[in-house]
Amino acid sequence: MTEPYVERILKARVYDVAVETPLDPMPRLSARLGNQVLLKREDLQPVFSFKIRGAYNKIANLSDTAARRGVICSSAGNHAQGVALAARHRSIPAVIVMPVTTPQIKVQAVANLGGEVVLHGEVYDAAYEHALKIAAERQLVFVHPFDDPDVIAGQGTIGVEILRQTPGDIDAIFIPVGGGGLVAGVAAYVKYLYPRTRIIGVEPEDAAAMHASLAAGTRVKLDHVGIFADGVAVRRVGEETFALARKYVDEIVLANTDEICAAIQDTFEDTRVVPEPAGALALAGMKKYLAREGWTGKRVVSISSGANVNFDRLRHIVERADVGGGREALFAVEIPEERGSFLNFCRVLGARSITEFNYREQGRDRAQIFVGVNLSAGAAERSRIVGELTDSGYKVVDLTDNETAKLHVRHMVGGQSQPGAPELLFRFEFPERPGALLRFLEAVGTRWNISLFHYRNHGSDYGRVLAGIDVPVAERQELLLHLNELRYPYVDETANPAYRIFLGG
Repeated sequence: MTEPYVERILKARVYDVAVETPLDPMPRLSARLGNQVLLKREDLQPVFSFKIRGAYNKIANLSDTAARRGVICSSAGNHAQGVALAARHRSIPAVIVMPVTTPQIKVQAVANLGGEVVLHGEVYDAAYEHALKIAAERQLVFVHPFDDPDVIAGQGTIGVEILRQTPGDIDAIFIPVGGGGLVAGVAAYVKYLYPRTRIIGVEPEDAAAMHASLAAGTRVKLDHVGIFADGVAVRRVGEETFALARKYVDEIVLANTDEICAAIQDTFEDTRVVPEPAGALALAGMKKYLAREGWTGKRVVSISSGANVNFDRLRHIVERADVGGGREALFAVEIPEERGSFLNFCRVLGARSITEFNYREQGRDRAQIFVGVNLSAGAAERSRIVGELTDSGYKVVDLTDNETAKLHVRHMVGGQSQPGAPELLFRFEFPERPGALLRFLEAVGTRWNISLFHYRNHGSDYGRVLAGIDVPVAERQELLLHLNELRYPYVDETANPAYRIFLGG
């Protein structure tokens, strides 16, 4: 099976529309990991994804008779754009069936490339079945996103480029896996020439169809797949791609959402490009594999498969990157509701940088804190913090690995103040540097009780704090004089309707 695929790959027609992408060094990440990390930049393709290779090779090899009838595919993402661009280059019709839930930006991108967009069904499977129906009715050629020899061969040209672009042996190549077309094509070529190079596929933990299939020895259809890394959210891998993976893929590594987000940040820091989650998947798996195996001094390649990220997802990615990189831990802590307890808690944490602080009184005798802490020593430091807080008498729950806490609870901490409480609400800014939050609390919270507190470090030069302070009416003028002396810019938000509705008394 190998030699025919090597010949197919070498004869593949991709460069009429695709480009040979660079194999860029990642100096920052390489220094941190102690290995030479090279990034294959498929995000630099005309449609910002490797999918153009397989789509064009399939369409370029159609007979004139078949091509004139046109092509069709089902896709909500990169394959759709690849087929549309390839068809436009050959001047043939292209029908793209997309779920009705597809974001408008992706629908418009396909339309801009000349594709006829058909919206059908709420999930991919419904769009796929509808595309097959249209293909039969209109005698169109169905361009499968992965389970087709011409598509696999087109993706395999990435392996040809990698071997040509890097001097010396490659110890491992890490490849994102959805339906399996990319890993199958690259593995078939690389293993033929360099059988000792390890081919490591990487899948999301919640969309691990190839991992499950290889373990079972037969293709497995998943009941459900996560959609964070939507470019690889496939319920069942291809028949042909599975056969090739069984023969040539050494291992499948799984990565979670936080690890993928951390890899997105790693890519940005070395390239100033933000990959889509599926595009950073291989890098996330590479980091996990190198740590597990204890590799140092190796030359490894990670394929960045695409950069079609929705802008509105960036907030979520940033929120999770530090946790995934082992740079942030999240805790729930119960403290007694008494003057000075909040400040004492911060003193236990010491000089550690606080990334997030949500505090609200809950009754007259206790309060709950949701706190994020910057880590310099990963999991070991997480354990030390839990120990230090426990030894100081606090009830602590580590929420760093709690998906519900990270997705929802951290944004929902709050509640009403005590009836009749003399609470004022202020929004502050202060210079962001180590210990700044502790100094702020020492300046503000030593005399008056802090009843509400929210802080999130956004990586800017100034920290932003929302604080509720219990101040008797007779002392309010004195508080304002004190705040003015601090020279921290602040705004009185006590009359803000959002506060009155959700947080006020």
